[in-house]
Amino acid sequence: MPPPGVCMSIMQERHKEDGVGSLANAGKHRNQDFLQLKQYCLDRRVRYIDDVFPPDHNSIGDGLLSPDDMRRVVWLRPAKIAQNPDFIINGFSRFDFGQGNIVANCWFLASVGALTFQEHILEQVVPLEQSFKDDYCGIFHFRFWRFGRWVDVVIDDMLPTVDGRLIFVHSKTPNEFWPALMEKAYAKVCGSYADMNAGTPSEAMMDFTGGVHITFKLAENPPNLWDLLFRAAKFKSLMGCGTPQGETSANTVAPNGLVRGHAYTVTGVLQIMSQGKPVNLIRLFNPWGYGEWKGDWSDKSSMWKTVSPADRKMYLSVEEDGEFWMTMENFCQHFSDVTICCLCPDFLDGNSKGHWTPSFHDGRWVAGTTAGGCILFRDSFWTNPQYRVKIEGFDRDFSETQGDNNMLVSLMQKPDKRNRRLVKSVHIGINIFEVPAQFKGQRGKFPASFFDNNAPVAQTKDFLNARTVMLLCRLKPGEYLIVPSSFKPNETASFILSILSKAETHIHENSNDQDMEETPKLTPTDNREDMSNKQTLFREYSDQFEEVDAEQLQRSLDEKLLQGCAKKTQGFSLESCRSMVALMDTSITGRLNSDEFLRLWRKVTMYKDIFFRSDVDRSGMLSSSQLRNAIMASGIRLSDSLLNLIALRYGGSSGNISLESFISLVLRMDRMAKIFRELNNGGAISLRDNEWMYITMYA
Repeated sequence: MPPPGVCMSIMQERHKEDGVGSLANAGKHRNQDFLQLKQYCLDRRVRYIDDVFPPDHNSIGDGLLSPDDMRRVVWLRPAKIAQNPDFIINGFSRFDFGQGNIVANCWFLASVGALTFQEHILEQVVPLEQSFKDDYCGIFHFRFWRFGRWVDVVIDDMLPTVDGRLIFVHSKTPNEFWPALMEKAYAKVCGSYADMNAGTPSEAMMDFTGGVHITFKLAENPPNLWDLLFRAAKFKSLMGCGTPQGETSANTVAPNGLVRGHAYTVTGVLQIMSQGKPVNLIRLFNPWGYGEWKGDWSDKSSMWKTVSPADRKMYLSVEEDGEFWMTMENFCQHFSDVTICCLCPDFLDGNSKGHWTPSFHDGRWVAGTTAGGCILFRDSFWTNPQYRVKIEGFDRDFSETQGDNNMLVSLMQKPDKRNRRLVKSVHIGINIFEVPAQFKGQRGKFPASFFDNNAPVAQTKDFLNARTVMLLCRLKPGEYLIVPSSFKPNETASFILSILSKAETHIHENSNDQDMEETPKLTPTDNREDMSNKQTLFREYSDQFEEVDAEQLQRSLDEKLLQGCAKKTQGFSLESCRSMVALMDTSITGRLNSDEFLRLWRKVTMYKDIFFRSDVDRSGMLSSSQLRNAIMASGIRLSDSLLNLIALRYGGSSGNISLESFISLVLRMDRMAKIFRELNNGGAISLRDNEWMYITMYA
């Protein structure tokens, strides 16, 4: 049984600090170790069968095949499909494969086509030591960058066929199998082959590189688009594009030869002389492996007669291979968008001297706590995650010679479902604010008043229902606040915020200034009369040994503390009272003596007062946004991530917190912080397993 999610989250963060998830030390997808599994098969002389992504209908997924066709599917190893199977034959090429006609994953294969131009990147995704010869046992692996970390994906080589033929991607050389195996590995990380249905090249390109991508809408046609594409090709970027959707979702072929609603690879950017004049050309590749543009500069166009014989020989191919040239003007007219994906966005200004420094931050919007919606929602926008950025200065060459952008901010949604098709994405966007002098000493989240009086200095134009949005801008030295958000409030989703800067930049999450010890706390004080009343209360509920157990504490809280509450309460549960006793019990007897009981009563009465002061709408419950203020009023500063956990743990299905739950959770936070301060050495705790269990089982 895997550990609880909070434990796994801490483990992943620690692994990240240790370099796990980097390209050099990829994480193990679904906890499968390729080398161990392969050695197991070699030792036992068996062929590997993946029980996580087995050769059955579940791995194909729903909606691709009819029940009758599904029954015809036979999973075969390559040796049963072709004679002398090989992993790679004569290197990688976009012409190695053709798309199957069942799953609409042209976006994936167009990205693979772009990847074949950058073999140094492709070899990171496709380990080359694999073959069907030495030590073959039916197991292969591939590496993909998935939402902030590289993962090694293990598969068996059982492939779905009908009548002995592959039903998904196929190689034009029948015995070459790297495309089909790579497609299977990517289907595994998506959830199934059906989960690869429909997508954008930017998604797969990001998963192949772990880099950054920028998508340009061709209807807007940026004035320097040609220069950007030319430089992107020079800097070895991956590029893909798409055509507008037709009248239906089907990939119908237009009279000009282009497929509607289809992804293509940009394979060349060329300026050529035609009759003494320069012409800007774009070369494109159809991942079907056939079907080409029929207009000017197509394979059989007479325009090629206007160039020199040397250029015609070098650039023109008249084979029916799915690749063709067209002018930049026709490209912008017939395609809807173009995506550039690269490890480093030097192509933006053509300046490779300046260094783009990346910073990555995991975050989460949680309904009621940190999902504040866009800036139109003034009352809640401030609750969104906030990132403080300090720009010290610019690289000298860059600042003196360039007037271009120096900051690229990318916001990527992370899925909360294993199957790609089940992921519910939200409309997302980014706002950047300059921090004025009076707020530079601010600790913790900036309040709503800040956003009432400060307008964004940069923001995404639209909120998009996309996996990733980006904001490219130029910021002068100073301090800024970056606020990623969904469009609507109370939309729960996880994200990765990537910040690339050409300036010296320092970044931290603005809500992570968690410091329970230094924050001024409210200290309950008793006058003589109050002390006498509490002692009387203790004697009323204590036993003959002058002690109070959990059941007696429960009665005292229900009958005295909740007395006069305007709203009906459920009362304190016996389990929560046992927890309170354990937290305050210094003698480990399971009971509270007079001093312990009085200390507890001071705290719970103080927390009760804070609760009702924070319950501004007099509902008898705290909303998640009110909860933040109430906890801070109790003397505890907490991060967004901890607030989210508290809301999930104590808020129930409604997300609202009752008085009883509030008192229990704040007391637990207060006492656990006390335990940490007593046991920590240099800011960290080191416990033996029996010590850990000793604390956790009686708290």
